Amino acid sequence: MSGQILIIDDEESIRMSLQGILEDEGHTTLGAENGEQGLAALESDRPDMIFLDIWMPGMDGLEVLERIKTLNEGVPVIMISGHGTIETAVKALKKGAFDFIEKPLSLEKVVVSTRNALEFSRLTRENEVLKSSLSNDHPVKLTGKSPAIEQLNEVISRVAPTEAWVLITGENGTGKEIVARSIHHQSKRADKPLVAVNCAAIPEELIESELFGHEKGAFTGAETAQAGKFELADGGTLFLDEIGDMSLKTQAKILRILQEQSFERVGGRKTMTVDVRVIAATNKNLPEEIENGNFREDLYYRLKVFPLEVPPLRTRGNDIALLISDFVNSLAKTHGFKPLTFAQDALDALCSYAWPGNVRELKNFVERMFIMHPGDAVRAAMLPPEMSSLAAAPTACPNAETPPNASESERPQTAPEPCIDSFIATGPEDLKLARAMFEARFLEAKLREYDGNVSQLAKAVGMERSSLYRKLKAYDIQAD
Repeated sequence: MSGQILIIDDEESIRMSLQGILEDEGHTTLGAENGEQGLAALESDRPDMIFLDIWMPGMDGLEVLERIKTLNEGVPVIMISGHGTIETAVKALKKGAFDFIEKPLSLEKVVVSTRNALEFSRLTRENEVLKSSLSNDHPVKLTGKSPAIEQLNEVISRVAPTEAWVLITGENGTGKEIVARSIHHQSKRADKPLVAVNCAAIPEELIESELFGHEKGAFTGAETAQAGKFELADGGTLFLDEIGDMSLKTQAKILRILQEQSFERVGGRKTMTVDVRVIAATNKNLPEEIENGNFREDLYYRLKVFPLEVPPLRTRGNDIALLISDFVNSLAKTHGFKPLTFAQDALDALCSYAWPGNVRELKNFVERMFIMHPGDAVRAAMLPPEMSSLAAAPTACPNAETPPNASESERPQTAPEPCIDSFIATGPEDLKLARAMFEARFLEAKLREYDGNVSQLAKAVGMERSSLYRKLKAYDIQAD
């Protein structure tokens, strides 16, 4: 494993000797002739490890060591000295030194200690990434008892222990990242890092540096060398989210790396070899993107070793109550919110809503209810207009144990539709019912009039096609 190594020693001959040994081993080196220069190099170049002389004019090595550990506790420091004593070595190790080598320097001792220190540095970085991936904000199992989710969790448990690459598809907000994390944490690589990359969030001109890393001076602003995501994920899992948003140029480079598991940093010449398991995700229809010339077919089949599709929330109505319960408990614990409950009429409305933003939209909605109605029992009248109008719509909230494809006799029965005359003399709640039912019947009739063509109907009624589509889904109106 190669690395960038800082040598702090007031003797030029020692610096030159160490640089020769280390560069012959494939490392890059930086030199500093005193503690002040060394500390400045630590902040600007962020080396992977440091050789530090103890006896130097001005600030001595032990004082420099204390400052180093204040600035970057994780960087390993090997102390060197021509006047070493057991007492000095013990002091250095107590202050956080990784190792102690006496002068004259032994070639074998330098090589072995360097290898051990760089391995320690790599493990430290991996541990930081792993802790991040295990935080409470990143659940590792999909919540739900619907047949679709139970089947998906079962498939995940089968593919996770293998080394197969996985391509996850699904709409925005369905939980593709949770699927990726669930695969990683059930895999044989669970004790190694899971590194996530949002391909859509990185500017085109920076994505190569982000993925493959860069050397110092590789481009304007590259003041220090930096490891890329592939390098950080070595031995673990690399999650490429929104892979469909990569440019064709980047796709070509990704394909080569995926095939060979090797690459060069931007501006570098040294070939690095890694061992990563790749999980990719996208909300796009990649076969259509291939047909339109926006995605490489060879990359698609390289990634699609094992395809998984995450179902949208609108097909998982009997999971909504479970998800709400999970979010309520999590938010109450995390933020100290007062308890929040949902009345049945509110749950019915939420189960009838199409949730275009899927689970992410549901979580944001629950958090908004916590803020707006702390400690209240949320009723349908408190919901946003687009949801409250569905409180008594024909699609009632299914029981959590009722599968979505159950027969009519197995589903919870809603009350029979009252006649229009009864609406005139009733209160506001029935007025909402009347409006919702009229709208549903109106759209159903118009859709038949336009032979199921949603685009023509949207134009006729003056609505955006996407908005109309969501409304049809909410009313359970089938469209071609």
